[in-house]
Amino acid sequence: MKVDANAAYQQWRELTTQSANLDQAQNNNALKVENSANADFSNLLKMAVDNVNELQQTSGDLKTRMELGDPNVTLEQTMIASQKASIAFEATVQVRNKMVEAYKEIMSMPV
Repeated sequence: MKVDANAAYQQWRELTTQSANLDQAQNNNALKVENSANADFSNLLKMAVDNVNELQQTSGDLKTRMELGDPNVTLEQTMIASQKASIAFEATVQVRNKMVEAYKEIMSMPV
């Protein structure tokens, strides 16, 4: 089997360019969110909770489909979705705990 080094190098360069373009697009989207002074904390929190809810629903759906023997769902997909949902939920609980601590600290401050 003969491998054309020039063609492989060209393909590698194209993939590198595509990856760089994707990274740039993601950075631009992140900057838009960071630069948005009107980004309301409650909206950001609601979006995060909705995302956790979506992950949990997806995980539950995959578990149900796996239990019913759906050939399109693998054990790996189910376990990964379950772990994503678990980690997202744990992170949300930690954020909630920090917010409650901050609230208690602010409420205990003398005026």
